[in-house]
Amino acid sequence: MKRVNIKGINIYPFVSQQQIIEYANKEHGILIAINAEKIVNANEQTRAIINRNIGYCDGSGPLLCLRSMGYKDAIKVAGCELWLSIIAKYYREKTFYFVGGKQQIIDETIAKLKEQFKGINIVGYRNGYISSAADRLNLIEDVAQKKPDVVFVAMGSPKQELLMEDMLKHHSNAIYQGLGGSFDVYTGHVKRAPRWWVTHHLEWAYRLMHQPSRIKRQAKLVKFMGWIMQQKLHPHPIEG
Repeated sequence: MKRVNIKGINIYPFVSQQQIIEYANKEHGILIAINAEKIVNANEQTRAIINRNIGYCDGSGPLLCLRSMGYKDAIKVAGCELWLSIIAKYYREKTFYFVGGKQQIIDETIAKLKEQFKGINIVGYRNGYISSAADRLNLIEDVAQKKPDVVFVAMGSPKQELLMEDMLKHHSNAIYQGLGGSFDVYTGHVKRAPRWWVTHHLEWAYRLMHQPSRIKRQAKLVKFMGWIMQQKLHPHPIEG
């Protein structure tokens, strides 16, 4: 499947959630949400991790770039929606492992999932506060031993991607996805933008209104759009 390279970041121009899920189920590896901030902040290490795995569009900036390159059917998919779609499709047949959030958040997440998806097979879960190298190794070994089909890690980037890469080395036959703060959204501790803002690609503006402290992060989107207008990104298709 062809990917598009945007300033060194390879993105798959998926046209539906279903296509993402089916591709991840076939290829395995790590699903990584790509937005303007992640492209602007990329360094050699994070860029390599993304390009070894499955980068999908999760931002208006990359979506605009993809469509300007002729991928008119490309879509952006919010990671906080994608993981629930994966569960909805596979909860009757696959096993799951969850990592991330405070203890209260992960406990509430697991309880809500068991209520929403009756019979879901959760083989392991824990909070996202890894205090030592030994604690981290124990988690990796636990995942390798229990061999879940799907692993979700909600710790923020690049920490979650680095952890999943190490998990992948010991247990490669799984779908991995980094979720950032999705457990907080799922349990209602963080409010997501209403649907109108999401469908009009203005979720970033809604979040900025409610969290003015994000202004420095949102400045990355302005920088990214400037790159597009000045044609400094030079996106091009590559073989994936």
